[in-house]
Amino acid sequence: MSTENSVENTLKNAVVRLQESGSDSPSLDAAVLLCHALDKPRSFLLTWPDKLLDAEQLAQFASLLERRLGGEPVAYIVGEREFWSLPLDVAPSTLIPRPDTERLVEIALDKASDSEGDILDLGTGTGAIALALATELPNRRVWGVDLKEDARQLASSNAKKLNIPNCEFRSGSWFDPIESGTQFALIVSNPPYIEKSDPHLSQGDVRFEPLSALVAEDNGLADIKYISEVARSYLQPDGWLMFEHGYDQGIAVRDLLASLGYDQVETFKDYGNNDRVTIGLWPKKK
Repeated sequence: MSTENSVENTLKNAVVRLQESGSDSPSLDAAVLLCHALDKPRSFLLTWPDKLLDAEQLAQFASLLERRLGGEPVAYIVGEREFWSLPLDVAPSTLIPRPDTERLVEIALDKASDSEGDILDLGTGTGAIALALATELPNRRVWGVDLKEDARQLASSNAKKLNIPNCEFRSGSWFDPIESGTQFALIVSNPPYIEKSDPHLSQGDVRFEPLSALVAEDNGLADIKYISEVARSYLQPDGWLMFEHGYDQGIAVRDLLASLGYDQVETFKDYGNNDRVTIGLWPKKK
């Protein structure tokens, strides 16, 4: 019996093609796509390497593989990405959650442990940051805001799917959906921060992600500046503001927060040892 269409050989052939196309994770890409085509867990590939795929399964996998070979992100192809151990539905209208953003969650959790009050996530997208915080802080209320209504719907759907009841999402521009006078213990954001001429915008997965969630004016700092200024009216005394930002923006964001009156301004590294998260404390009135 021919084993050409076995799980093992199908994977091997796909990995070779993905390597040739320039994928930086060909083995993982092939495995995720084949699992999706077969509707099976990763363990199936290891347990049944000699299992033969039928014509329908082969056609389904071939279609998925061609999309990946064309550069489309795996997360968009399968409609899901794990973040903070949460399986999140994703869509082309939102950014794909990335591992480095988990640094923002870690720092937020550390600061939240010393305070009480609600938490606000601006530019929530899939709801990744808000839902990670909400699941770790079940007694705190977490709010997520996104400009796009379809992003709000996606984040709300993720909250429902994951049974996270202490998270609510609204649509609108930054603070617009938040009632005046509302104060938060913590405001977090992974806003657009890439300069529009950045060459990375034409490379890799980013080519398929929404530019509105990536690009900002003023050398990528326009949205960070706006949020920093307005957040002062929405932070409770000794409340924290924190951003994910570009690897080369740490100094600029620190200078900005300090100039606006924030205390204890500090930048943290991501897992690749790049500047990635900057925080500032809004002080009590003296």
